[in-house]
Amino acid sequence: MPVVSAIVLFAVIWFLVLFCILPFVSRSQAQDGKIEPGTHASAPANFRPGRTSGLVSVVAVVVWAVICGIIISGAITVRDFDFMNRLPPETTDGTNG
Repeated sequence: MPVVSAIVLFAVIWFLVLFCILPFVSRSQAQDGKIEPGTHASAPANFRPGRTSGLVSVVAVVVWAVICGIIISGAITVRDFDFMNRLPPETTDGTNG
């Protein structure tokens, strides 16, 4: 896997994990019962971006390592997702066409 592809894959996974984890690690002011004047009740009460980004990074690295291992090992390839059989057939030397 080329380096740029690995970096892009990590960025996509990092943001995916971020949006999956945010609802679980943040509490709103309404949930805490302490709404600051001039803010919305759904605003975060005590958001800690350093802690959240650290947790997201650890989970993202684990998920990224598993996915990279699957891609590099060849356990899942593009041909596994070719449900319409549009890819050209593979030759005996491993090249297409």
